[in-house]
Amino acid sequence: MATSICHRPAFAQCTPRTSALSRVSPCIVAPRLGAVTLARTAAVGLKPRASRKISTLIACSAGRNSGEPQTWSKEEAPALSGLTAISPLDGRYGAKTKELRAIFSEYGLIRYRVLVEVRWLQMLSELPEVEEVPPFSPEANAFLESYLESFGPEQAQEVKTIERTTNHDVKAIEYALKAKFKELPELDAVSEFTHFACTSEDINNLAHALQLKAAISNQMLSHMDQVIAAIGELAKDTAEMPLLCRTHGQAASPSTMGKEMAIFAYRLQRQRQQLAAVPILGKIAGAVGNYNAHLSAYPEVDWQSVCHKFVKSLGLTPNPYTTQIEPHDYMAEIFQTVMRFNNVLVDFDRDMWSYISVGYFRQRTIAGEVGSSTMPHKVNPIDFENSEGNLGVANAVMDHLSNKLPISRWQRDLTDSTVIRNLGVGFAQSVLSYQSTLRGISKMLPDAEAMHSDLNTNWEVLAEPIQTVMRRYAVPEPYEKLKAFTRGQRVTEESMKKFVNDLEDVPEEAKAKLLELTPMNYIGNAVTQTHDLMAKLGQVEDTL
Repeated sequence: MATSICHRPAFAQCTPRTSALSRVSPCIVAPRLGAVTLARTAAVGLKPRASRKISTLIACSAGRNSGEPQTWSKEEAPALSGLTAISPLDGRYGAKTKELRAIFSEYGLIRYRVLVEVRWLQMLSELPEVEEVPPFSPEANAFLESYLESFGPEQAQEVKTIERTTNHDVKAIEYALKAKFKELPELDAVSEFTHFACTSEDINNLAHALQLKAAISNQMLSHMDQVIAAIGELAKDTAEMPLLCRTHGQAASPSTMGKEMAIFAYRLQRQRQQLAAVPILGKIAGAVGNYNAHLSAYPEVDWQSVCHKFVKSLGLTPNPYTTQIEPHDYMAEIFQTVMRFNNVLVDFDRDMWSYISVGYFRQRTIAGEVGSSTMPHKVNPIDFENSEGNLGVANAVMDHLSNKLPISRWQRDLTDSTVIRNLGVGFAQSVLSYQSTLRGISKMLPDAEAMHSDLNTNWEVLAEPIQTVMRRYAVPEPYEKLKAFTRGQRVTEESMKKFVNDLEDVPEEAKAKLLELTPMNYIGNAVTQTHDLMAKLGQVEDTL
């Protein structure tokens, strides 16, 4: 009996070591460091091995003396590692982005391609009209599942070895599978139906879709949730701490620190929900999207229905209208949504940096950390700075992807092929940034006294409620009177209270209430808004 081909967790979620197959970034090449010739040392009778060591020292010395960088020959270039990687995503920051390797690396792409090819062959075995591929036996399906579950970097390397001959990555997958199927006669007999009626992009677009689906579900959303939760906790902890707001950098009506944090949590939640809602599309409609090859071989099969069912079985949404490629519009939607989330987070990072600079937050010191190589006292807001910088890189990459990928000449050109290999770069830079923001938040120590001091030196912010109450009681030119009293002048508690007491057309009861106002308690319903945050976050989906 044929087994269901619903999308199974076919791969162990292993995180391979950094290698050419497992790196997140596609642009990692060890630096070329050439050596001087051995002829320089041959005259003194040194053995080749010793002479190579001497030549390396000479090269280093020559580089220092001449100002030129040390170089090695291609044969002597060091192996790829965290120290020799060009991209910091796989070098300096490799430990922080390694969870994405199994998804976005060359190995990850190969294993998703293999998954699609195997599932497509299983689908064919379930079609009664395709008699040449009989329903697979339990043994055959178990063989295929075992291969998928055990597929690792070693198997991916076998594909890369074949690719050196084919110079075609997807064809190499097909050949590797056919070689594997020789181990079981039942599969070997139908091996020519591997990649049946497919163009390379049928496999690629589904593999890329599965990469994005895994990255969003398993990584991006969880990291976003952590950031939102951390900011939400910060809002809760500072819910009742009055804060002097600044508009245009100048003193403005007060709020609470908690309410200002709640704003960011809500903004981020909206973008998070929109990312989760983006449908991830796929197609397996052949060379130009018309099922030409499918129908030429089996015209009696409703291939469009079959292929839509197959795409759904992978947990994806079928795109009914495509050329050779799935047009990538949904990818642009994904990247632009992540970019919006990142832009909100840049706004948060900059605000936190500013709050730290004016003393509203102190930073918890970490033993052994150095803030400056020359100024021992420094405790710099490096986490928010690192987050902001990496968010900029992430958005730059995703901006190009979202603008480039939906554009392809006629039924297809190859410009998307090299660009789409960078799918994981923007995600990895984003995840790196989210981790930095979380580290920064974990060090925050709000200083209520500093906030109170700032408020207490800006009594002029009460001009707003006073002139508003004056309007209620028809006092002539209330705004103008307060403008003349406060603009460009330092207002104290005493002078403000004297102004209120001198009001002639305001009832004594209203005056009494105005006299109770201070910059510290003139915060509107900021506290209530902050306490309502969790309920509002849960309602975000209903507002989209």
